[in-house]
Amino acid sequence: MAGQFDVITEVDRPIEEVFAFLADGENDPRFSPRVLEIEKVTDGPAGIGAVYRSTVKDAGVKTRREFRITGFDAPRSIRWTETSKNLVTGEGGYDLEPAGDGRTRVRLFNTLTGHGVGKLIVGPALKAARKEADDFGKRIKTAVEGPH
Repeated sequence: MAGQFDVITEVDRPIEEVFAFLADGENDPRFSPRVLEIEKVTDGPAGIGAVYRSTVKDAGVKTRREFRITGFDAPRSIRWTETSKNLVTGEGGYDLEPAGDGRTRVRLFNTLTGHGVGKLIVGPALKAARKEADDFGKRIKTAVEGPH
């Protein structure tokens, strides 16, 4: 079983600034409380092929995750896919567009897929992610607009 959730938020910053913030995966803990730590493990700037490793906590369980950037079209879109083998894996991205007056509309989406016994928990994981999506969007807005 697989499913997707998404959220759209508007950020009071120009698209280039929002893109730069989101392109740096090491900013993820600033808006995602489930990300306990993250580091870029490849050399060079953020972009296609960059790999990030993280430790996340879901439902009280810590897991290691690894993501690879698969699409990078500054300042409009970022795509990633999870390369780690967990019970639930995902791919997702950000789509950005100018919203007038120096504002940026950000769409975050994630597709979750269950593997093995993960097929049993992907449904509840999607339900929780969808329920939390609006708050996640608000945290992105707060993080990007805050001090860096």
